[in-house]
Amino acid sequence: MKRIDITIDCANPEAAAAFWRAALDYDKAEVVSGWVFLSRTDLSLPKLLLQPVPEPKTVKNRMHLDIVTPDIEEEAARLERLGARRIEAEPRSEDGFHWIVMADLDGNEFCVADGP
Repeated sequence: MKRIDITIDCANPEAAAAFWRAALDYDKAEVVSGWVFLSRTDLSLPKLLLQPVPEPKTVKNRMHLDIVTPDIEEEAARLERLGARRIEAEPRSEDGFHWIVMADLDGNEFCVADGP
């Protein structure tokens, strides 16, 4: 059996963990050698590994997370209260789907999307 874990580079893994734990509703966190491992007890989402790196993010992500929800504005506002920021003022739309491009505390991009 294979599984996918997702690793995110960040300056301060514990601060990033507070954001991502609340953003994705993860309920377990473990710190090992400066890394923070987030997961859900029910294993319904991949593990999220927060890796400490010394350099800041400088270019666009080549891969990103999509948080899928029916109300993208409500979810984006909740994530902004947690410390995320919008990259673009207006949502994007294509083929009947909509998404808001956002960034976490370290500037890593992610989207809040209503599908597919």
